[in-house]
This record gives sequence, C-alpha cells and structure tokens, in this order.
Amino acid sequence: MDETPSDGKAVMTHAQQMLETHPGTVQVEAGALIACIEACSDCAQSCTACADADLGEPDVAMLLRCITLCENCSDVCVATGRVLSRQTEFVPELAQAVVRACLETCHTCREECERHADHHEHCRICAEICRRCEQACEDVLSALPM
Repeated sequence: MDETPSDGKAVMTHAQQMLETHPGTVQVEAGALIACIEACSDCAQSCTACADADLGEPDVAMLLRCITLCENCSDVCVATGRVLSRQTEFVPELAQAVVRACLETCHTCREECERHADHHEHCRICAEICRRCEQACEDVLSALPM
C-alpha cells in the first residue's frame, strides 16, 4: 500500500488516495481492499506483457494455452479492480462473485505460467504476480461483508 521511495517518505498509492477521498463509507476493510485493487492492476499488466512476450517466442505454438490464459486473467483482473473500486451502492454478493472468479483465473494462469517458467523468465514473473493476486483475492474475500 504505502511505498517508500529513496528519500524514506511514505507515498500513498492512487487506490489508497481515491478510497480515502471517497465521500461515502468504504464497505470493505481498506487495507485488504486497496491491496486487492493494486494486485489486480499489477496482475493485469503482467499477464498482458507475458502474453505479448509469449507471442514473440520461437516456440509460440507451445504457448498458446498460456497466451489465452494470460489474456483472460488480465481481463478478469481489470474487471475485478473496477468492481472493487466502486464503493457507492456496493453490492457484496457481486463483489464476492467477481473476486472468486479472479482468484480462480489467477490460479489457473499461474499454474500454466509455472509450466513454462524454467524456459521463459516472463512466465516465471507472471506466475509470481498471479500468486500475489490470488492471495490478495483471498484476503479481500475474508474482509467482504456478507
């Protein structure tokens, strides 16, 4: 959530700034919510970059499943981050369904990227980012009001 640049001062993330300036009441524990929104954003970017890198590999035919799963994961992560960012008239049941879908998508994508991690560094990195997003999804599911 807070990053510490070289000058040692904590920097508030954009997700945190937006939630802290929201005029209404945030419906989910802020720390878990912010971490999940940020993890979804990171995962979406990593999956997009991994799919693109896969397309440039000489063994691209072996990576078709990985490409598809990365693209799907990126789309689901973007949608999840957007749904969680909307706190006005928040619908916990919808948020839970979307986060569960994100968790499953990240899990499936991670497993596929791990299959290629020994040969493709971008797949290793993507798998690691997917794992972080899975954890953030699990944490926010625990924090969602029901």
